[in-house]
Amino acid sequence: MIEPHAPAPPGSPPPWSDSGGMAGPVEPVGRPADPPRLPVRPGTGRFLVLAGVFVCAACGLVYELELVAVASYLMGDSVTQASVVLSVMVFAMGLGSLAAKRLRGLAAAGFGAVEALLALVGGGSAMALHAVFAWSGDGGGTGPDGPRGLLVAFSLATGLLIGAEIPLLMELIQRIRRQDPGGAVADLFAADYVGALVGGLAFPFLLLPLLGQLTGALLTGAVNAVVGCALVCGLFRRDLTRRARRLLLLANVVVLALLATAALLADDFERAARHAVYGGDVRVALRSGVQEIVLAGGTRGRPLDLYLDGRLRAGGPDGRRRPEALVRPAMAGPHARVLVLGGGDGLAVREVLRHRGVERIDVVEVDAEMIRLARTDPGLSALNRHAFGDRRVRVTIDDAFGRLRATPPAAYDVIVCDLPDPGITAGAKLYSQEFYGLARRALAPGGRLVVHAGPVAAGPRAFWTVEASVRAAGLRTAPYVLGARRAGHGAEPGRSRPPGDWGFVLASRTRPRPRIDPDGPRPGALTPAALRAGIRQVRATRIGGLPASTLLHPRY
Repeated sequence: MIEPHAPAPPGSPPPWSDSGGMAGPVEPVGRPADPPRLPVRPGTGRFLVLAGVFVCAACGLVYELELVAVASYLMGDSVTQASVVLSVMVFAMGLGSLAAKRLRGLAAAGFGAVEALLALVGGGSAMALHAVFAWSGDGGGTGPDGPRGLLVAFSLATGLLIGAEIPLLMELIQRIRRQDPGGAVADLFAADYVGALVGGLAFPFLLLPLLGQLTGALLTGAVNAVVGCALVCGLFRRDLTRRARRLLLLANVVVLALLATAALLADDFERAARHAVYGGDVRVALRSGVQEIVLAGGTRGRPLDLYLDGRLRAGGPDGRRRPEALVRPAMAGPHARVLVLGGGDGLAVREVLRHRGVERIDVVEVDAEMIRLARTDPGLSALNRHAFGDRRVRVTIDDAFGRLRATPPAAYDVIVCDLPDPGITAGAKLYSQEFYGLARRALAPGGRLVVHAGPVAAGPRAFWTVEASVRAAGLRTAPYVLGARRAGHGAEPGRSRPPGDWGFVLASRTRPRPRIDPDGPRPGALTPAALRAGIRQVRATRIGGLPASTLLHPRY
């Protein structure tokens, strides 16, 4: 609440002078302010404080982006995770600013303590979130929302500490040389915003690709601790008692030791976490420009498991069931020209190639690294039966939406959408009404579209939203479902009960009749009886009246 005040008479000292104000403790009337006790000239001191503001702001934004990136990777739905992190942090920054008012009399010591704690919390947040996800699954026994609870806790703590910085820095810069508060605020926020720009650009273009999530966050914490301690112990050391200086130095040494130890153990930690998540048979683990790809097993008679961003995409006894259920009903009819959107693992292409009469298969995959592994990895290429080596298969590295926009009308007899589940925000546009409208235009008369629409039992609303979006594009639909043999196939990270089925939507301009082509290859998991049972089973889960998902109003 702003307190009312009367205008000062002419000749009165400014409010930031030694008669009291926002900048420091109240001095007795008539007592001159103490001269600045700095080891450098005031101009140099102001520059050093603003440089510290710049570095601290850059580190703060890296912590913020790190939390968003880790949460999006571990829990999916990047819009939700970014909204939670940003809203909680901004709220906490306000609380931190209010709390810092009580530390203005001890601004130097308070700022040093805040930066040491912020370096430890922000630098270790990524490793802590990964540890909870890898070793608990359900958040340390706190239920499936355990990782989200930890995310909120880190966002709150980081925001509180970042919010406390500016009031303390304002007090420190005013101690160097008193000036109009408006000018001091302008200088501080200019340095703060420029630092935020540098940190925001450094995270995706430097820290993440060169150091990764864990080491990048730990290095940022180390920089934060060094700069905060150097600014206080170097520039404002005379504001601290000898005991306070020793305690601050000791605290920062402990923080740096912890961060350095974590950085040295980061590779071992990553291997152990990967073992906890994927098992001990990991052969390939890499992060492409699009996703993390992990291959486990697949050699010496061991079944292959393929994970994309922590989600089991294919493997074990279910390695053939999902691609077969996706492709077989759509191939019952003319199928000379086939478009596969996604499907970089080659499993859907393998199923298409089993049908006679296929003349051309165009594959559109956004991840070139996935295609390379599907072609060269012994386990994955054996699972897809070297599908990309067939002369009828042509691969394009492109975004599926953009490719459909450039596709001429009536170009394909069959379009297979083998894409990530609709609940993943980055792919929401590939499950939109506009996307299916482009697919409808690309279908030849009598052509069929089939969509992998995610698990039905675990996400019925998302599944039926996909079906409603396909219908809104002018296509008629026939949904069906196939159960998984192995519990956990397709599991979402953090879920205590992973889905045990796959849902599909078959569509065409006229009412489609899901069936198995009697002239096609011999049925495996998807027999005519299993398909009829899947049609009956999915009808019982229908949710009517759902609006379509669009580009401007995504509903997943």
